[in-house]
Amino acid sequence: MVHQPRSRPRLSQFSDTEDTTDMSRLLAPRLAWFAGVARTEHVTRAAQEMQVPQSTLSRAMVRLEQDLGVDLFARRGRTVALTPAGRTFLASVERALAEIERAADEVRADADPAGGKVAFGFLHTMGAETVPGLLQAFRADHPRVRFSLVQNYGEAMLEGLRAGELDLCLTSPVPDAPDLVARRLDEQKLRLVVPADHRLAGRRRIRLAEAAEETFVTLEPGYGLRRITDDLCAEAGFRPRVAFEGEEAETLRGLVAAGLGVALLPPPAVPRPGVVELTVTAPRAVREIGVAWPAGHPDTPPVAAFKKFLLSRRGHLLPG
Repeated sequence: MVHQPRSRPRLSQFSDTEDTTDMSRLLAPRLAWFAGVARTEHVTRAAQEMQVPQSTLSRAMVRLEQDLGVDLFARRGRTVALTPAGRTFLASVERALAEIERAADEVRADADPAGGKVAFGFLHTMGAETVPGLLQAFRADHPRVRFSLVQNYGEAMLEGLRAGELDLCLTSPVPDAPDLVARRLDEQKLRLVVPADHRLAGRRRIRLAEAAEETFVTLEPGYGLRRITDDLCAEAGFRPRVAFEGEEAETLRGLVAAGLGVALLPPPAVPRPGVVELTVTAPRAVREIGVAWPAGHPDTPPVAAFKKFLLSRRGHLLPG
């Protein structure tokens, strides 16, 4: 009897671009069974160990060979031995199964109520004092919870939420989007920061309209604080003349001290020499701080615990 090579009817149904995805989907459920048979070199023993009916396991191995179009086993009754192709396939299967197990261990660890992980984003201006204080207070009751921290501007963090890279973020302005859930937690007064030798430096309070002729240093477009600055200036009746656009509030404060302009900024964590910070009486100069998360996404226990903690800080999120 002439031996005929195995045909590959299933592969012929797929285009080149579909081969990898479709074959992975086709083969994946049987890979652990294949590794079990290869390890024991005995179909009956493997079936008993994996608690699979022997007939089901036998048919699955035959089907696997048919789908691949190669012989993986040399059969001697119920005893089997790997062919060279089978040994090559087994090496990759074992690596794939080990990677799956590693991934499963990782996601289980991240979801562990006591020692799981929270991916948390926050604004640059909250990194010096607010966020460290929050984490310290939360970890007093949850000492083993791990944090993956991202410090960025608001729009970038919202994209991180949408991409699944962040679980929660502290941001401003508080977003209003159908795919996100957001809760207002607190508000922060903004001050007009001027150089110490500025004509307005002797004042304690100021209406923003009095700074209409000043040059401003601001954050770049896309930052929440830049949007708030533009909106407040518009409400005061002018469009700010911008000399510099930066990425961090403390950089702007330093440039104000150097005489490059004035800026609307939240209070610093530590007072900076060379500047005077004026209370803005009109319009009302504040920014709302809120927490946001993706709508419809189930929380792991550590994320749920940290979210509950943040919401409990409503009205007293910010130090001082």
